[in-house]
Amino acid sequence: MKQIEKTLENLIGQSLNAALAEGSLTKHTNDCSCQISVLPSTKPEFGDFQINSALSLAKVFRKSPREIAELIINQLNKIESFKNICKPAEIAGPGFINLTLNESCLISGIFQRLNDSNLCVPKVEVNLKEHQKKPIVVDFSSPNIAKEMHVGHLRSTIIGDSIARVLEFRGYKVLRLNHVGDWGTQFGMLITHLKEVAPQALKESNAIELGDLVTFYREAKIKFDEDKNFQKASRDEVVKLQNGNVDSLKAWSLLCNQSRKEFQIIYDRLNINLIERGESFYNKFLKGVINELDECALLKKDNGAQCVFLNEVKGWKSTSPPVIVQKSDGGFNYATTDLAAIKYRLSAVPEGDGAERLIYVTDSGQASHFESVFEIGKLANWVTNKNQCKHVPFGLVLGADGKKLKTRSGHTVRLKDLLDESVERAKADLISRLSSEKREENEEFINKVSKVIGIASVKYADLSQNRTTNYQFNFDRMLNLQGNTAPYLLYAFVRIAGIQRKGGNINHAINSLKFTTQQEWNLIRHLLKFDDIIIEVEEELLPNRLCNYLFELSQIFNRFYDKIPILKANVIEKSSRLALCKLTADTLQLGLSLLGIETLQRM
Repeated sequence: MKQIEKTLENLIGQSLNAALAEGSLTKHTNDCSCQISVLPSTKPEFGDFQINSALSLAKVFRKSPREIAELIINQLNKIESFKNICKPAEIAGPGFINLTLNESCLISGIFQRLNDSNLCVPKVEVNLKEHQKKPIVVDFSSPNIAKEMHVGHLRSTIIGDSIARVLEFRGYKVLRLNHVGDWGTQFGMLITHLKEVAPQALKESNAIELGDLVTFYREAKIKFDEDKNFQKASRDEVVKLQNGNVDSLKAWSLLCNQSRKEFQIIYDRLNINLIERGESFYNKFLKGVINELDECALLKKDNGAQCVFLNEVKGWKSTSPPVIVQKSDGGFNYATTDLAAIKYRLSAVPEGDGAERLIYVTDSGQASHFESVFEIGKLANWVTNKNQCKHVPFGLVLGADGKKLKTRSGHTVRLKDLLDESVERAKADLISRLSSEKREENEEFINKVSKVIGIASVKYADLSQNRTTNYQFNFDRMLNLQGNTAPYLLYAFVRIAGIQRKGGNINHAINSLKFTTQQEWNLIRHLLKFDDIIIEVEEELLPNRLCNYLFELSQIFNRFYDKIPILKANVIEKSSRLALCKLTADTLQLGLSLLGIETLQRM
């Protein structure tokens, strides 16, 4: 309803100006900074929109808010274009103005959405040609090489993907980057272990299978902790790697490729698209970063390390710890790599990505780190008022005991195992329902439905939570057909597909619409809010807002479906109600796709 809100704001401004011109209002101060704003009503009994501006305008015109509201309403009700949108405006309380959309306006909105594949969600206004658009970088997922993806990677991966989907849908050019941990001191340990256990790998042209990389990593770590000779060899290997030793680079490449294949299996299951650009990509820029920070007089030595002391920057806490950008041994760390990434991503093409905004989707524990590197980026003039860096934090995934989710043996839950269990539970539930309904389905159907529901349930359970908070992981709750769950939303979509299978053609051309029941008008009003929600998610980067909207849409549709005859209605009512079914299905399908969730025709 964004366009309606803007139109109403303009009409209210016209009414205010008309009252001033007539002399019924007189300014007593030049301070008229109050913005005329039309807000969605908080309760249905207040209509569709509320105007609260009369209260703040009272100081400007030295009249009571109610008097100002009456003057605005008198002018509004004279405007023909206002009558085409709303019923006569009403005053409530001390000076609130309530607006209720008329039926012709609501029906017009339904017609518009039925004939628009984007459901009237506007595209961003970008004057540049498609290939010249400045991208938005969304940095998410970011697993570490030689370590399996675990439940801790779940939130970053699916929250980042959903944010990227919404931005892409709105018309932005999005660069989805996977900042993989593929460089650093741990590779000295891994390469040394590889040379000991599989020396033939460095002589063969084809990559070899290294087996379970987690086991491989643990074996290397045990050696490193217990064997001083192994420790020395590992540290020497780091130097060789950084200096470009051929054998070291080949061993590093083997480890990266093995991990990459394992990561891709998970990404394929979750339908996630990413461009891998690991820490190693920025390695060649690190010395330049140090030089530029030095030229900006931002560096100070502390125990041999190069640091930026943000506690000396105006506005920063005096207790802020120094940010180390080069260690005393000359090595670099995460902060250096992230600074190089910021500089590269914001630098103009072809030296960099030429991005306009950087969005980092990581856990809330990294908030202070990103706050520091963003500030250093500003001090170095890489981050200016023409671009933006934003950290999108999220909380932890907790177990039934309220603690960080772990296996019974105390290990971190592998993401692969979590997805497998969700699909298996969804399959068991489906088989049980088929049995109770005495319904037979083939294995292909059972496997397909189980996979979609299992993956959708994990995604939706996470995305439906406010990302800034922790949430408790519960298979029984997330796979339930009732409540704010993926199966509940998918079933609403399946119900509409069922109507079509029973002979209700929801895709036929519609020339006129007629609605007579409150359930229909409730559904219409909710359908027309879809564009508001998408823009809200874009601005706030909170996918749970979209989840809540889709859950409410499913509830409203189910009440409509249960109480209002559709296929047995007369010709005009049937056609109109089928149109609402189509728009509901389109909205659910599009909304779920923006969450990375696939829909089903049957389940």
